[in-house]
Amino acid sequence: MKIRLGVVGTGSFSSDFIRLFKLHPDVEKVALADLDAAKLAASAEKHGITETYRSLDDMLQDGKDLNAIAIFTQRHLHGPMVLKALDAGKHVYSAVPIACTIEEIEAIINKVKETGLTYMMGETCYYYPSAIYCREQYQKGAFGKFVYGEAQYYHDISEMYKDFQRSGGAEWRRPAGIPPMFYPTHSISMLFSAIGEHATQVSCMGLRDDFHDDDIYGEGKNYWDNPFSNQTALFRMSGGGVARINEFRRVGINKPSSYITCLYGDLGAYECSITQHTFQRGAAAVERGLEEKPYVEYLDEVVNCEDYIADKKAGSIDWAHDPISVRYIRGFAPVHDKSRLPAVYRNNLSTNHFASHPFLVDDFVRAVVDGKLPPNNAWDAARYMIPGLVAHESSLQGGKLLDIPDFGDAPDTFEKLTYIKKDYYEQE
Repeated sequence: MKIRLGVVGTGSFSSDFIRLFKLHPDVEKVALADLDAAKLAASAEKHGITETYRSLDDMLQDGKDLNAIAIFTQRHLHGPMVLKALDAGKHVYSAVPIACTIEEIEAIINKVKETGLTYMMGETCYYYPSAIYCREQYQKGAFGKFVYGEAQYYHDISEMYKDFQRSGGAEWRRPAGIPPMFYPTHSISMLFSAIGEHATQVSCMGLRDDFHDDDIYGEGKNYWDNPFSNQTALFRMSGGGVARINEFRRVGINKPSSYITCLYGDLGAYECSITQHTFQRGAAAVERGLEEKPYVEYLDEVVNCEDYIADKKAGSIDWAHDPISVRYIRGFAPVHDKSRLPAVYRNNLSTNHFASHPFLVDDFVRAVVDGKLPPNNAWDAARYMIPGLVAHESSLQGGKLLDIPDFGDAPDTFEKLTYIKKDYYEQE
């Protein structure tokens, strides 16, 4: 089976994915759709694509041979578009989030369950080095039982002005004021996927943004009447532990914007501060005969990206002015298993977001081709998004403790995608 893909939304973010989809050995065609004729034409010319449409509706109506749709539109539009594409019998990949209401998310889950079609949310941070490392070590039992963890997505809104202006036009402030906890999947997915648990309750506090004059946050200023630029949530996890998630849009930090700060089990612990990563085993592991003595393992050359490691060894980093350059989140890290990717992706395609894009594209394509459940499927995506939606409601109620609905695991009838053999793509 080969994938014939329609990409909806041709803004700057989708460009790298269009490139990667075109390069994938199991994708035989890529078509484009956008409401903005100028952006559509420019993207088609850049990527050498001749099949274009002026909307998702046109693509679904006239692109009869397309069997998959990838959605890269404004975040609050994803839910209805995902449902429309699934209703048309297409496999669907969407940028984060899956949707912005619990009702839309439930409808997507039901549609996937009913049809057996593939849905995958394009969560970059699931493939971040810190998430991969913690997930692998937790599954090995190195942490023991999860007791507490912290993760965050720090992205100052002033850095995103131009992005929202490009996608939102004259009314760009209306979508820009989306509640931070309506975009929580970067931070939540890293921590929750590492421990394999979901949230059951939340108490969340919000910072009312009355100290800036850009008219983005506040009642009547955005689609949600959202007054909060920053939100901090405490989640009770299904295993009994507690997780803290920060979603900040007014914060004086640049990079790294997304990472696990700490993950503590009763036997081991991971901690990170910018580029310093450690794993520790303490007295409890010694008492149980698992270690001879407590230790700290430094993970700089496991979790940081390869460019950073090389520059650090060469002494070429300006620590005073540029301790974590944007270039240091644009490549693979040693913890990434590049061998599971198509050969064309491995060496010359270091992309943004810690080179997560090739893994995202490959997992979606393989899930569709093999008929298996991908990472960040509809059930996973629900558990990464719904806690944020409920957290925002808690903020509006002054931090009230609220229960979080859960749609469970994917049914056993869906076989999960597993990592392929290292020689799977060797002939490419």
